Amino acid sequence: GNCDMENQAELEEKTRLINQVLELQHTLEDLSARVDAVKEENLKLKSENQVLGQYIENLMSASSVFQTTDTKSKRK
Repeated sequence: GNCDMENQAELEEKTRLINQVLELQHTLEDLSARVDAVKEENLKLKSENQVLGQYIENLMSASSVFQTTDTKSKRK
């Protein structure tokens, strides 16, 4: 009888450990998935920033061109 009790306790302990390991594995999977998502998001933001930067540069160069033509035409 006593042997059965010990076996039962051992089994429960092993089951608990296995469950903990499985939980940790799930947590790790979740975390790495989240990291991947964040990396993708960062890449998207970077490219969007580059596009915005280009756009702003274009606007600035365009507006300076407009300004020079405006002032010239007004002076003449």
